[in-house]
Amino acid sequence: MAVFFSILVLISNVWCTQCTNYQLFQSNMVISNFSHKSLKSVPNNLSSWTTVLDLSFNNIQTLLTSDFNYLSKLKSLNASHNEILDLDNNVLELNTFLEYLDLSHNKLRNISYTFPKNLRHLDISFNEFKSMAVCKGLGNLLQLEYLGVGASRMLKSDFEAIAHLQLHNVFIVLHGLSDYENGSLLMLNTKKLHLLLPTHQTDVYNVLYDAVNTSTFLELSNITMDNLHSDLNFSDIAKNSKVSKLTLRDIELQWGILIQAIQYIWHTSVEFLHLYDVLFLGPIERIIFDYSKTSMKEVFIQRARVGVFTFNQNYVYRIFSEMNIERLTINSAHLFYMVCPLKPSNFRNITFSNNALTDDLFPLCDNLHKLETLELRENKLEKLSKMSVMTSNMTSLKHLDISHNLLQYDQETCHWSKSIITLNLASTSLMESVFKCLPINIKTLILKNNEITRIPMDITSFNGLEEINLAYNRLTDLPDCTFFSSLMLLNAENNLILSPSRDTLQSCQRVKQISAGHNPFQCNCEIRSFITQGKNSPGRMIGWPGAYVCEYPEDVKGIQLQNYYLPEIYCNILLLIPVILFPTVFLLVLIFGLCKYFDVPWYLRMIWQWTRTKHRITRKNKDYKALENLIFHAFISYSEHDSTWVKNIFLPSIEKDDGSVRICLHERNFIPGKSIIENIINCIEKSYKSIFVLSPNFVQSEWCHYELYFAQHKLYAENSDNLILILLDPIPQYLIPSRYYKLKALMAQRTYLEWPKEKSKHGLFWANLRAAIHINLSDPEEQSTSSVSSNNA
Repeated sequence: MAVFFSILVLISNVWCTQCTNYQLFQSNMVISNFSHKSLKSVPNNLSSWTTVLDLSFNNIQTLLTSDFNYLSKLKSLNASHNEILDLDNNVLELNTFLEYLDLSHNKLRNISYTFPKNLRHLDISFNEFKSMAVCKGLGNLLQLEYLGVGASRMLKSDFEAIAHLQLHNVFIVLHGLSDYENGSLLMLNTKKLHLLLPTHQTDVYNVLYDAVNTSTFLELSNITMDNLHSDLNFSDIAKNSKVSKLTLRDIELQWGILIQAIQYIWHTSVEFLHLYDVLFLGPIERIIFDYSKTSMKEVFIQRARVGVFTFNQNYVYRIFSEMNIERLTINSAHLFYMVCPLKPSNFRNITFSNNALTDDLFPLCDNLHKLETLELRENKLEKLSKMSVMTSNMTSLKHLDISHNLLQYDQETCHWSKSIITLNLASTSLMESVFKCLPINIKTLILKNNEITRIPMDITSFNGLEEINLAYNRLTDLPDCTFFSSLMLLNAENNLILSPSRDTLQSCQRVKQISAGHNPFQCNCEIRSFITQGKNSPGRMIGWPGAYVCEYPEDVKGIQLQNYYLPEIYCNILLLIPVILFPTVFLLVLIFGLCKYFDVPWYLRMIWQWTRTKHRITRKNKDYKALENLIFHAFISYSEHDSTWVKNIFLPSIEKDDGSVRICLHERNFIPGKSIIENIINCIEKSYKSIFVLSPNFVQSEWCHYELYFAQHKLYAENSDNLILILLDPIPQYLIPSRYYKLKALMAQRTYLEWPKEKSKHGLFWANLRAAIHINLSDPEEQSTSSVSSNNA
């Protein structure tokens, strides 16, 4: 309950920065946040329904009864980090529902009144109490779970009044401690004891001696060379310990002293050792560590660094690699590698996350036969095949996490451990080729947030695979489940699936649960079978119906699939043919009869002949003038993403060594010093034709848009047929931005050349293209000479 309220107050701090009256109404709670407002007193305009009140980080000096007596619903009060000196007698007497109270980081010297009996969390640490006598008034708080205190004197009698309380967590600040009576901490009845050691050197031997016998869960913070005597006898403290879980935070010790302390802890009752924010100070030397006679099961290190630049890293890594424990975790410690144990290890779980480990981790390591779980997320791993070789000797390995690494697979042979059943490859930038390098007995495969577009057809079937996560990839259809005969759960959320095909739906009939929401569904006839499955088995489609919404076309965007309806006549061609055919035939017969009656064909032939004659005369006159200024047969416009096709296929196939065909390419023909716009216009003007290579990449390029605009301008201004459109990849209409309305019009009005995928059709394609740009142009040098001669004349 105390943790719940502390989280709730933190959430309110974020939300209420946007609130004008600093009050947030959430379900049956009213949260009032007045933190960081430079207040000198408690506001008097609070809602009487307030349940959570945050007054932290202000300048309040006094809390009065009148400040809270009307807040009968108050459950949480945070008045920490103020300058409170005094409290009214029984200031919170009427707040009987109060469960969370934080008065830490103030200037209180005494508390003489009774707190509400329902209080579960009380923090009065970081005040100016002279002794722990403040605890004498807390004996009636039978519901109390968390207590935070601190004083300069600590006596047994101070804790006698609360010895009967069943506390979950006691936090004691030892800053300024000058007098400690032996056995005082032993009066406490708590599951967890957390001590914040003093900043400066103080005799804490007796405190620690009692602390290790107070509870089974002990946490020590602020462990530095400044607050520990160099002659502190860790051995005596460790001998009498009953602690099973020991947590050390904010550690700044010499390497030798810290390892010596761990050595003493190793032979005690401690089973779980957690270290947070560790700084190893020099010198770092080789230390002989005795791993025998221990109860230790887990060593956990979060955020560690070394305070020296030059040292033998093996001295550090060898201490941890030889530990005869089940679980070892070293996170955020800048690890570059880890040495292999010298003898068969007891490790069952190893976690090295958020480090700098490379592919050379555990090379040819043959002493990790008991290892079952290995987590290496957020490192610098690169080769997937090397990761497989690393696991080949780990005969018991079941769960491997190498997510959030920039992995590559270059078709090398993979040698995974046959025991692996769970593999996490999320956020590794892998493509569909990864399916050729997977453990054969895999049961759970996580490939979330990668670059997978499909599942290859030439992969080995994974008959044991039960769960596959392909969310946040680039799939355009649900994967073919033929290769996964035992698949139970398929996740394909947040991909590029427009309409799941009937074939893939049919192949996934045995899959018990499918999660395919948050895809850009195109609501048309093809998606009707998918909608039918969603309606008939909503429990099978995870997230149905809220996560399944139409994205295209625009007129149905935002409609849930279950509410989308398309009449049968629009999708059934057998019904559509007679509806369209009969009226069309009747209309054609009617038009033909009217044309015959009014002799329309004769008039049309005459107009056509006149237009062609007129066009030939005009075109002939213009062509002779226009050809004088032409230098290139064609100017080519393309997206930079399609440059490989243009340079490696187009240019070698069109241009010849004799220079008879000249293509204007911006990379070699733009004139340095001129603006890009000026170069584009100049190249279009001096080219007989303008070729545009259309693809989805083309419509994303702003410069391609400019080039198309100027070429079209020339088309209409000069009434010339100068545009050639090459469709390299299909472009769905919905992908073309609205600003490309001219491109939509051109594609609808003009015939374009479509690049054939079959090599047998390439010859005809190039023949048509050469014929379209064929024209006799004079050599550019001849034009230049002619121009100079005419100018001199």
